[in-house]
Amino acid sequence: MKTLPCPRPRGALTLRRLLPMCALTGWCTGHAAALEVTIEGLKPELETAARANLTLEQYRGRDASAAQIRRLFNGAEEEISAALEPYGYYNSSVASDLRTTEQGFDAVFHVTLGPPTVVTERTVAVTGDAAKLDSVQRAVRRFQPEKGQQLDHGVYEESKSAVETALSSAGYLRMEETKHRVAVTRRDNVARIDVEWDSGPRLRFGDVTFSSSQFPPGFLERYIPWKPGDYYSQEQVSTLQQRLVDADYFAVVSTQPDSSNKDSLEVPIHVDVTPAKRSVYTASVYATTDTGAGVHVGMQKRWINRSGHKTGMDVDWAQRRQVASARYTVPLPGPHERSFNFGVSYKNEDTDTSHSRNTRVTMNESRRWGGFTRTLGLQYLAGTFEIADEQNYSDLFYAEATLSRKRSDDPSFPRRGYSLTFVARAAPEKFLSDTDFLQLFADGKYICPLGRRQRLILRASLGTMTVGDFDELPPELRFFAGGDRSIRGFDYQQIGSTNADGKVIGGTHLAIGSVELERYFFRKWGAAVFADGGDAFREEKFELNIGAGIGLRWRSPVGVVRVDVAKPVKSELGDTIRYHLAIGPDL
Repeated sequence: MKTLPCPRPRGALTLRRLLPMCALTGWCTGHAAALEVTIEGLKPELETAARANLTLEQYRGRDASAAQIRRLFNGAEEEISAALEPYGYYNSSVASDLRTTEQGFDAVFHVTLGPPTVVTERTVAVTGDAAKLDSVQRAVRRFQPEKGQQLDHGVYEESKSAVETALSSAGYLRMEETKHRVAVTRRDNVARIDVEWDSGPRLRFGDVTFSSSQFPPGFLERYIPWKPGDYYSQEQVSTLQQRLVDADYFAVVSTQPDSSNKDSLEVPIHVDVTPAKRSVYTASVYATTDTGAGVHVGMQKRWINRSGHKTGMDVDWAQRRQVASARYTVPLPGPHERSFNFGVSYKNEDTDTSHSRNTRVTMNESRRWGGFTRTLGLQYLAGTFEIADEQNYSDLFYAEATLSRKRSDDPSFPRRGYSLTFVARAAPEKFLSDTDFLQLFADGKYICPLGRRQRLILRASLGTMTVGDFDELPPELRFFAGGDRSIRGFDYQQIGSTNADGKVIGGTHLAIGSVELERYFFRKWGAAVFADGGDAFREEKFELNIGAGIGLRWRSPVGVVRVDVAKPVKSELGDTIRYHLAIGPDL
């Protein structure tokens, strides 16, 4: 008997038809599906914005049900188009495709941007007294996008913030935005900008109050950079805070302007301060090829009385140099941040060129001056020294003036910055000095980036002097060259004028230059190539000595560690390879 197959209902699902549907819906297996999102046709910046606004992106690389993916995919085109509008693309089109893969799904979007929206009309204005201020006018002139430029809402908001910052910084804290309109005509891809502020009244500084501290209020008031009745300025408020931070008395400084009283045209300022630790103790070890391995210990009293006087002591003990010093500082806060400084030190230094033991007494006044720190003072230097087998003792009493300035984008590792130092010294022979002299010295260093991982470092030092009796000058006041921070490839103080026996005795003139290129292959590790050159000489002809080499750089927690290998490439002082080690900040 022949068995006939059972008839199948019309439209019934076969297993072959059911499996693809299970893959799409996840009904059969109950497992979630992985998702990948691909966006084509956009520059990186626009793609980042599109992904940030795409809800589907949140499920990329993780499991999600097929129903969730399909639901979110249906609204993805609108989300991408909306993300492009702030960049001026109001007529973009998006074609999408949801593809099935072995792992799950791949959502593919191809974007056609279309023409950008261009600003055809623009009105930016400030009404009121503030319209006359240079800072406000400058912010209005720089407002973007300008007429004819592509509309970009991010740039527009930044420009608005710049105008409002200029107004608030000048004391117009009650400004009002009377117009704020960006009209876009999608069909023509054009936009019109109309924005306006009413500056309102200009506020002035009110009373300044300080929280309780270790000092009387009258002392802290001397740090205030403005006068009573001056117009309010956020920059001045920041200057007050920075002055109090720089004074090094406080662990925390907070300035709080209060403009809540709408019936007053004055802004009171309240300053909260938290005292820092009164005594600070430091200790460190270091090593350089100039002085050898050493240890430093120090103690600082941030204040010793209610007038804010400071004191401190330091001891540096290295293989070839030992220094002990003490100092006393009388701060005079005010517009120029003045201070009177008194110090005494003892130094014993023994190098291949000289050996000296001396005591130094210092008195000077330091202040801010035209963007520089200016120091004017007197020095008394007395002690024994030996140079080129000749021993001597000298007393020198001289005046010293110093100008210094330092700027950098990062104190620990500047990508861009510079330092400048100018020094003048003068001593009369008949007043506590064994010889008269006049000395001028200048030192500069400049750092700039060359790409993301490279730095160019330029350095120069120049010095000259006239002296009655050169033999009476101790090594500290003579010019030498060579060493870690001078001309690498030469020993410390190896370069200088020589006596009849050919031994180095230093010079009355100095000229040094250096070029260095650093490249960091990793975040903290890099290498350098460099060339240093110059001479320390007297009346004889300048003789150029050049050293060149390579180095290893490590950005350590205590500063850049520099290990250099160099040799003379132009000199009559030999061609021995030398190693140099230095640790510390670049500027």
